[in-house]
Amino acid sequence: MTLALSEAAAAARSGDVPVGAVLLSPAGEVLATGHNERELHGDPTAHAEVLAVRRGAEKLGEWRLTGCTLVVTLEPCTMCAGAIQQSRLERVVYGARDEKAGAAGSLWDLLRDRRLNHRPEVVAGVREEECARQLTAFFREQ
Repeated sequence: MTLALSEAAAAARSGDVPVGAVLLSPAGEVLATGHNERELHGDPTAHAEVLAVRRGAEKLGEWRLTGCTLVVTLEPCTMCAGAIQQSRLERVVYGARDEKAGAAGSLWDLLRDRRLNHRPEVVAGVREEECARQLTAFFREQ
């Protein structure tokens, strides 16, 4: 989560919402990182999770990220949860809950929906206060 928080800080420095993500291999090695780049690129899909998943899949040369873990500072939204589900990630670890758009237990629970063919493990609330403080500080400055 420390690396994800650093990624989130990079997003804030470029004027984007501070969300950071780190994709780990099954052995726990860093495969890819990402932070929000929506403002930087004018791309509504440039969320931290999507970028980390894309970069990891490119590095592995495979869209299936079986056994991998995604660590993210904010609960994934529906778009990111869909990308997580489609990439067959093993586990998602997130910090702060997102009561307005979270799709991993807060507003929706797409990642654990029994109707889907793949459901990653979800670990919520890791360094939650620290992740939430980073977001709160950013929005206060705005």
